[in-house]
Amino acid sequence: MTDPHLNADLNRPQGRYLEELPVGAVIRHRVTRTLTEADNVFFTTLTMNPQPLHLDHEYAAKTEFGRPLVNSLLTLSTLVGLSVHELTLGTLVANLGLSDIVFPKPVFHGDTIHAESEVLGVRESRSRPDAGIVTVEHRAINQRGEVVAKCTRTALMQRRPTTG
Repeated sequence: MTDPHLNADLNRPQGRYLEELPVGAVIRHRVTRTLTEADNVFFTTLTMNPQPLHLDHEYAAKTEFGRPLVNSLLTLSTLVGLSVHELTLGTLVANLGLSDIVFPKPVFHGDTIHAESEVLGVRESRSRPDAGIVTVEHRAINQRGEVVAKCTRTALMQRRPTTG
């Protein structure tokens, strides 16, 4: 069986068009990411977050976690980013919102996460005939199979171009 991505039209975006996102579809994203201490410190300080739980080993050692936690917004950003190649690369018009964001388990330095996305809803845009609105649930899962983050994302997506 030939991998359709290997023979793909180089002019076609990697992401999926509205018509390629049926409700109930689950996309298991291939790219994974190990979150390092450097990632965490850089992201946390870049975003002006002085939380010692992310930056101070001595402070974090005295918490119930016993060590620094990866900044939850880094986890969320990585989760959405892991979905881009197979979901929205070149087919996204705009993100419309993120909601229902939860972090059921902590992420620590050295954890590797992978992502999956489930299509929850699809509808045509009332104002843009060339686009539609897709709602997906993104899930980040660590190397132990634990869900460490979830969010619902609503996006304005391109429809498949008509030929002619």
